[in-house]
Amino acid sequence: MARSSGILVHISSLPGKYGIGSMGDDAYAFVDFLKDTGQKYWQILPLGPTGYGNSPYQSYSAFAGSELLISLDKLVEDKLLKPEELRDLTPFSERKVEYEKIGLLKSNLLKKAFERFNTSFDDYKEAYYNFLGEHSWWLDDYALFRALKEYNLDVIWNEWKSDYKKRDAHTLDKAHLQYAESINFHRFVQFVFFKQWFDLKQYANDRGIQFFGDLPLYVSLDSSDVWGNQNIFLLDDEGKPTHVGGVPPDYFSETGQLWGCPVFDWNCLAERGFDWWMARLHFCLNMFDMIRIDHFRGLESFWSVPASEKTAINGEWRPAKGYEMLQNLKSQLGELPVIAEDLGVITPEVEKLRDDFNLPGMKVLQFGFASDATNEHLPHNYGKNFVAYTGTHDNNTTLGWLKSATTKERKNLRKYFRRSRHRALDRVIEACWGSVAEIAIMPMQDLLRLDAKGRMNVPGVASGNWEWRFRWKQLRESRRDFLKEITQKYNRG
Repeated sequence: MARSSGILVHISSLPGKYGIGSMGDDAYAFVDFLKDTGQKYWQILPLGPTGYGNSPYQSYSAFAGSELLISLDKLVEDKLLKPEELRDLTPFSERKVEYEKIGLLKSNLLKKAFERFNTSFDDYKEAYYNFLGEHSWWLDDYALFRALKEYNLDVIWNEWKSDYKKRDAHTLDKAHLQYAESINFHRFVQFVFFKQWFDLKQYANDRGIQFFGDLPLYVSLDSSDVWGNQNIFLLDDEGKPTHVGGVPPDYFSETGQLWGCPVFDWNCLAERGFDWWMARLHFCLNMFDMIRIDHFRGLESFWSVPASEKTAINGEWRPAKGYEMLQNLKSQLGELPVIAEDLGVITPEVEKLRDDFNLPGMKVLQFGFASDATNEHLPHNYGKNFVAYTGTHDNNTTLGWLKSATTKERKNLRKYFRRSRHRALDRVIEACWGSVAEIAIMPMQDLLRLDAKGRMNVPGVASGNWEWRFRWKQLRESRRDFLKEITQKYNRG
């Protein structure tokens, strides 16, 4: 793997006119920016439709795309919307995603587009039927799930009537007929999403830019995946988790993180030949050129917390079967274009799992200054087979971190860079780019020199996250030049 670099920014954080970033012209302009500055990777957070809290790591589906990320202007180009339907929309904030407002707007406009799609169906018939042929194995359950959630006033599936909850075949057959219009609407939305996604991906790949995706280890309890595959999760007879995932107390939280996601029944997965995981991994590797498995350590052993607990403190480590699962994938693909998110409590067994499959791990420079010169997150301790980050979507921005650094961190920073704090941010970025790690990534906020107000997510905080957006005017020419210069200087172009 050649030395290279890239930028982490979610689609939702892109500029745009309609309250949220989308797969429209600004996404294509971002690809051009990456190419012009010598980058190879655009790292993107999960793309699924989100529920309460708007977290891309809590999605209604491990496969579906979020309708919020669909470009309305592209629908005008496809003659599924009329220009005047967008012209007089109420202005949206350019600085943050207004989820509730944009959700209602896009739902109404997508329904108009669906009506026109049905009216001129012959123009789309071949492409649409090809899409259904390729995706029906997950799409049928997802579309029915969304239709049933609407019918049940959005309550979680394990509170539906028993026949729906337990997937009685006769009841579901009747539901397909009863809710056909809603089901077909959700199929249409996914047809549009994937068309726009692969058009954008083709544009990026043609210009040498690779999409670097993010695959959460767990899926949301309130998802079509859990509803449709209840036996591969630790659930009781009523579809409620007996145990949930999380992590013990760590850098981010004194009480750990309690995610609320059901944990896998790895014995059942193994009996099924890991079929669900194989489908998910192949799907994501078709969507992206490379993927990061979030919470990779959960493939070796996972922190299992009784569902009745209020924090993640009283959990236990239980063995997973990730080795067998990755071995299965490797037998099908050969080399795996997979990055292991190996942060947190990492054991020799987790490192062995990562290294046995030659998967790059992660280093986060912000973590490097809390101890001494042996800290594994300091650039001089990196190995080649790693992705070096200034910070991640879960961290403060690097400038925000520098401003709030502890006394010990500030002392170590001065010692490490042997200068005052003037231009400390750029020196931190350069240290990442200059490291021996084969890939270097920084969040867009760091390139823009944003402080804590630009933070994307605060782990453990339920609301107010995932809202950050940037504006093109923030990307000054001097910052473009800086990125291009360090990319050339450290042989990452």
